[in-house]
Formats: sequence, structure tokens, C-alpha cells
Amino acid sequence: MAVTIMLVLAVMQPSLAGWLVLGALAVAFTTWIVNRTPPAEQSHLPVAMDAQVEAAGDAGLMADVFEASYDPMMIIAGGEADDIAGRRILLANAAARELFPISNSGTLLVAVIREPGVLEAVDEALFLNEACRVDYIGGGAQERHWRAQVHPLPARDGQGRQEPLALLTLKDETDLRRIERMRVDFLANASHELRTPLASLTGFIETLRGHAKDDPKARDRFLDIMATQADRMSRLVADLLSLSRIELNEHIAPHGRVDLARATSDVLDAVSVISRERGVTVRADLGIGGADVIGERDEIVQVVQNLVDNALKYSTAGGHIELTIERDRSLDETMVSRMQESTRLSLVTPDREQGARYVVVTVRDHGPGMAREHLPRLTERFYRIEGQKSGERQGTGLGLAIVRHIVIRHRGALSVESVLGSGALFAAAFPIAPQRQLASAETLEEIL
Repeated sequence: MAVTIMLVLAVMQPSLAGWLVLGALAVAFTTWIVNRTPPAEQSHLPVAMDAQVEAAGDAGLMADVFEASYDPMMIIAGGEADDIAGRRILLANAAARELFPISNSGTLLVAVIREPGVLEAVDEALFLNEACRVDYIGGGAQERHWRAQVHPLPARDGQGRQEPLALLTLKDETDLRRIERMRVDFLANASHELRTPLASLTGFIETLRGHAKDDPKARDRFLDIMATQADRMSRLVADLLSLSRIELNEHIAPHGRVDLARATSDVLDAVSVISRERGVTVRADLGIGGADVIGERDEIVQVVQNLVDNALKYSTAGGHIELTIERDRSLDETMVSRMQESTRLSLVTPDREQGARYVVVTVRDHGPGMAREHLPRLTERFYRIEGQKSGERQGTGLGLAIVRHIVIRHRGALSVESVLGSGALFAAAFPIAPQRQLASAETLEEIL
């Protein structure tokens, strides 16, 4: 009967008959597949799946999802309500174990997180059955912004009593906060620092349009000043963009390999022309052998470049700068004083890691030096010491701020020491790169 109807439709409406034929074939194919499925296999279809098997499969799947989650997640057990230090971590996924020192099930929460707001949110979820959200900044040398979300879970039997549970999830919002702060800081700094050169340019343009337009000498002098101001604005914008980019990636540790001695040698070659023009001698002691550190070459070169530029600016004609590289130093050895009777301050101190070793580059000038009260503010943006001349080279006031953020990103150390009237010394330390594993003599030949 169905075939007769489709034949009639084929004569009257060929396109409609074609669609009906395709639909009939699809139904027939589906029926054939179902009929060919053995009864044993049909019993394992999702519709007829055994409830206990399904529950066990879902539990295993959820455990895998919990373990593989990118965000740190912990299940907290409440214990006694009045025992503030009794909150325990029952389960923690891989991300949480990598972030915190969680040794085993039962680790105390206060031994892992000490942020009062997070601990209070956990208590509200455990004993008031309320979901909470808290923003906080994690400790350590690298500032990280976290959003903690706590949700109550069904209680479970624990030692003969109902024990409240809560799920604590941490979401890293460092990138979002840094992007927002970068935008705000860039606009604020650019508008503040560009106001003066723009005002100068506007004034000179009005002068050139007015009574100085027919004065060749005045016109040439004003054009030179305008070119200087435009160059200053260009360098200022470039330094602001560089600083913003470094701050944005500050929490992401680099993984490259850089020969600090070779990078320093390249910087010395680049500043040789400027040092000769200023009559300043650079005395370098780079040592023998490689000084491989973990980092990005461009950023490490920028650190050395900024420190050397800073020393050149405050050195007088006929003076000299001392640059050295120290290999295989512990964190405590990087922090020792290198100038007699100096005031020393650590500007960046990395988190202590067992067995960590460093390569240190030090740059010392013999300029006017700095008083004790100025040292803590040296790495602030646009900070300048009143009453000190920096020669003919004008900076943007961002060089040491850039150095600080690069050192923080590289998990290194930065210190300054100074004697008023006798100069200053900056020391930047970078973690030593692990030794390369040579599989054969051919591998050694390839490296050489």
C-alpha cells in the first residue's frame, strides 16, 4: 500500500516522493539495526542500564572530572563548629595539590590557606548552609588574585555523627585583574607624563605661527626643542607599553635558557659608543665559562641594559663603572653586601626553594649615591631623586620599575646598596638553568 501511494506521488509531485522514499529508507535502516542487536547487548543500552552500574560509572566519571579540573578544588570537612582549626581537607584535585602543600587526606585547612575571608566563607557554607564568594590576593613573591567559591554539600556520617561538608573552588583571576590594572595605569601614567611635553609642543607651535615665523634662528631652535620633546614622548610610550606587557605576564614563569655572560657582553657592545662619548670606562669581569640561567633573553638583556644605562647617567666624565658576574650562588649569598659601609635594601626577594642556586650580575657606579630614605622608592614609576643630575641623558623614570617586574617574573632577586657621595650598586640574580643531559658523544659535538 505504501509503495502504491509513493508511485502515485512520484507521478504528481516527484520532489515530495523523493523525500518520502528517503524517510522510509531511514526508518527501515534503524529498524534493521535494532533487530540485529543481540539481546545481551540490548540489555546494556542506556535505557535499560542497571541502576547500580550506572551509579558506579557516574561516580568514577565524576572523580575523573574532579581530578582533571583546571581550577584547584578541595572538599572540606567541618568537624566541630567551635573548633576553628578543625577544618580538614578530605579530597583535593591535582591542581590544588600542585598549588598547596597538601600531603594527605586530613590536612588542616588553616595550614594551607590562612586568608581570614576564605576561612569565614568555609564556615558559613559548613554550618549555615550558605554559598559564599570571596576575592583575595595570594601570598608569595608573585602576586596572584584568586576568587574563592564555597558551596555546601550533603553531610556524611563521620565517627558516628553527621559531619558537614563543603566544596571550595579557587579561580585564578590574575590575568583579568592585571589587564584591568594595566589599562587604568597606562591611561593615568600616560596622561600625567605626556601633559608637559604636549604643552611644550603646543606652545612652540603657537610661537612659530606668530612672531617667530619669520625668524630663522628662533625657528631652528624651537624645532630642535620640539624634536627632543617628541622623542621623549615616544620613549615614554614605548616604556609604558613594555612595562604593561611585563606586568601582564609576571605570574607566568619563563622556561627558556639564556647565557647571562653572553647577554651581558652584547649589552656592553651596544653601550660602548655612548660610554666613549661620555668618557666613562666600563670595567667588566664576566668570568670564564657559561652562566646559563632560566629566562627570556630579551627581558634579561633589558635588565642589564637598564642597569648599565642608569649607571652611565649618574657617572661623570672620567669615571668608571664596574660590572661583574658571580656564578653558582645561594639565595643568602646573593644578598650579601658588596660595598663597604653601605646601606643595603632588598627590592625583590624570591620564594625560598630547596637547593635553588643563582647567577648574579652586579653593576656599580661611582656617582653621587643615594640617601637611605630614597632606596625603598627606587622601583616606583617615575620616581626621581630631587637635586641629583643625571647628565645629559634624560630617562623616562620607568627603567628600574621594568627591571623589578622582569626579575619578579624570572623568580629572581634584586637588591641595591649605596653610599652617599660614593655611588650605588645594583645586583640582579637569576635561577641557574639545569644542566643539559648528554645522551652520547655525538650530542656533545652537536652542542659544540
